[in-house]
Amino acid sequence: MAKRRKVGNLLGLHVLATLFGRPMHPYEMAAEMRSRGKEQDVKIQWGSLYTVVQNLEKHGFIEAAETTREGRRPERTVYQITEAGRAEAADWLREILAVPEPEYPRLKAALSVVGVLPPDEVMSLLDERIGVLDAEIRTVTGMLEEWGRDVPRIFLIETEYSVALQRAERDWLMGLQAELKAGTLPGMAEWRHYHETGELLFGQPN
Repeated sequence: MAKRRKVGNLLGLHVLATLFGRPMHPYEMAAEMRSRGKEQDVKIQWGSLYTVVQNLEKHGFIEAAETTREGRRPERTVYQITEAGRAEAADWLREILAVPEPEYPRLKAALSVVGVLPPDEVMSLLDERIGVLDAEIRTVTGMLEEWGRDVPRIFLIETEYSVALQRAERDWLMGLQAELKAGTLPGMAEWRHYHETGELLFGQPN
């Protein structure tokens, strides 16, 4: 079971990891994370970043290293990671890597009530989704091949993981789609009957 943390937003883990390199102002943190493509892994929003930075400081995981002011501009605070912050980042990372935690993907939620839509519309929508996944897989695979010429693979494994998940999703959806189009998915006749007559032959529309 995941530990309840003083700062639970995953952006906090990325901030701590970024500060392992050197002290930074929040704007520099955001720029550094974006330059490494981290916005593909975690939402980086300016307002939330400042809130996360404040919470990390409040709990002693980072501290102000320097505060300066230029003219009439607001004070500019540069933050550095503390020993407590290093320990928190390491513990947090160990937990995420070792302990699976339930996630709630949008697709899973939609599949759980898919019977609300007619079968033919669902098949059309899944064809569209599979096409988008195919295009994204081709694009990112090409980028990985290009990046791999200059970047050590250790810095690309999160992107490899994302592509692996997309491939697994696409392949599973293609299998489901084959059953839908062949009419062999158990419950298909009852599903069609509901949308043709409004009569439920079993339970609810999924």
